[in-house]
Amino acid sequence: MQNWFNLFPKNLSLSIYVWIIFSLLPFYFIFRSTSWFEVILGFVLIVIFFVAYRLSFLNNGWFLYVCVSIMMLISIGMSLFYGFVYFSLFLAFFIGNIKHKAGFITLYVVHLITTVVAASFSVMIQEELLEYQMPFIIITILGVILLPINTYNRLKRQALEAQLVDANEKISQLLVYEERQRIARDLHDTLGQKLSLIGLKSDLAKRLLEKDPQKAIGEITDINQTARTALKEVRDMLSDMRGAKLSEEIEHVSQLLKAADIRAEFTGIQELDHSPALIEDVLSMCLREAVTNVVKHSQADQCTVDIQESKDEIQLVVKDDGIGLSQPRDSKGHGLRGISERLEFVNGDLEIHNDSGTKMVIHIPNVTRQGKWEEAQ
Repeated sequence: MQNWFNLFPKNLSLSIYVWIIFSLLPFYFIFRSTSWFEVILGFVLIVIFFVAYRLSFLNNGWFLYVCVSIMMLISIGMSLFYGFVYFSLFLAFFIGNIKHKAGFITLYVVHLITTVVAASFSVMIQEELLEYQMPFIIITILGVILLPINTYNRLKRQALEAQLVDANEKISQLLVYEERQRIARDLHDTLGQKLSLIGLKSDLAKRLLEKDPQKAIGEITDINQTARTALKEVRDMLSDMRGAKLSEEIEHVSQLLKAADIRAEFTGIQELDHSPALIEDVLSMCLREAVTNVVKHSQADQCTVDIQESKDEIQLVVKDDGIGLSQPRDSKGHGLRGISERLEFVNGDLEIHNDSGTKMVIHIPNVTRQGKWEEAQ
């Protein structure tokens, strides 16, 4: 909303000095009259016009159109009786500020017709206008034609630019939020496995401390190495969020299963030769989460991991002989939810079966070049 004490709205299309000149001009025209009644009437009309002009910027709805109607009548009267046609420029600028398209077109057409008719009658009634004002009248009519369209388009463009700025800010906020979520998931995936391994080895070292001190020292050494590895991985992740290698992840989960006294059996492939790094990273993180869930919740004695790669898809199967998945599918824990989110990113899917344990089957579409796969065959 405009400040009530500002005579003109901000972002004028013309210089403020031009508007000041047009504001003073009507007084020159009314003081040319020989009758004091005409002077007083003209002064009152000028005051009413500027009051209605300011009120039109401060209101909406029917009252706005009442103000515009009053200004149009005053503009016609000033043109016919005083030869002052320049109030039409104020109206032209204001009409350009109307955002409603139908209202803008209606007022634009009505104002243009009334201005042309009033100026024509004024020229015919007051022949002196034809002598020294005709060029200015023509310029005024051109302004009535062009100024509303220019102002309307400029304001519309500014509104679109403001919406674009807001959209970019929202996109930036969403990107920041998504990046935070991704970092949180990666920290959970990276530190969760290592901390679980450290916890298991710590318990084992505590039990072995009196029975087999030498073996306990070995477990403590492994704990130290695991902690250093976790620290290095966190630093690498924060510096360059590097992708995980499947072969390295298989080695890590093998150590985790061994530390949990769960027999591990790996079948299928251990390296992806025909898939992009993104697919390998997602598969590795899913393997990490799946095995971590087995260690934490399954109470299993054996875990089987099978990885198969074909031209169309990659399949990961993680099966254990534990107690099975105790919670329903719609209440997934953080780990299973993280797997689902990662698979959704690469159009993969997750199947969970409870039959003599838990069987997790992960399918990921294999994005690879046909020629490259055929050459490998």
